[in-house]
Amino acid sequence: MNPPNPHEWEIDNLPNRLTIFRVLLIPLIIGSMFLNSLNWEWVTGWHKVLGYVAAWTFVAASITDFFDGYIARKRNIVTVFGSFLDPIADKFLVISSLILLQDLGRVPGLLVVVLVLRELYITALRLLATERGLSVPVGQAGKWKTATQMVGIPLLMAFDRPWGIPMPELGFGLIAIASLLSVFSALEYSLGLLRKLKAKRKAANERERQPSNP
Repeated sequence: MNPPNPHEWEIDNLPNRLTIFRVLLIPLIIGSMFLNSLNWEWVTGWHKVLGYVAAWTFVAASITDFFDGYIARKRNIVTVFGSFLDPIADKFLVISSLILLQDLGRVPGLLVVVLVLRELYITALRLLATERGLSVPVGQAGKWKTATQMVGIPLLMAFDRPWGIPMPELGFGLIAIASLLSVFSALEYSLGLLRKLKAKRKAANERERQPSNP
C-alpha cells in the first residue's frame, strides 16, 4: 500500500506554480508565431525577433516542465491538480507549436499529424492503464522522442543561421527523428501495456480457479 500523501489536494505549491507559469507562457508563444506568419508592413521587420521570442519562451517552458516534475517527485508533492494540469500543459505547448510551425511551412504536415496523433493515442492508453490500475513507464524511445522534439521545435521557431549554425536544417532533422521515434515509442508503450493487461487477466483467472475456503 502506498503511503498517504499529505499534499494530494494542494494547489499552491512550487511544482504547481511552475506548471501554471508554463501554461501562461503558451499564449506568448502562440502570439509570437502568429505575428511571424503575417506579412503586414509593420510586423515583417520584427519576424526574426518574434522567432527568437517564441524559441526562448519555448525553452523556458520546457525547463519548467523538467523542474516541476523533479521537485514534485523529490519532495513527494504529487497532487491531483498537478497530475491533471501538467500533461495538458505539455500537450498544449507542443501541439500548438507544431501546428503554427506547419502553418509557417517549416515542418511538413505529415510529421505534425504523426506527432499529434501519437500524443492522442498515448493519452488514451494512459487513461486505459489508469482505469485498470496499471502503470506503464515511459520507454527509451519515448524519452528520446521528447528530447529531440524539445530541441527541434525552438530551432524551427528561431529559423536563423547565427554563426553559421543551420537551425532550419537541424530543426527539421530532429523533428523527423522525433516522428520516427514517436511511432516506435507508441508501439513500445502498447506492448508494455498489453503484457501487463495479460498478466492481470491471468492472475484474475487463477484466483477464480482456486477453491474457496470453507
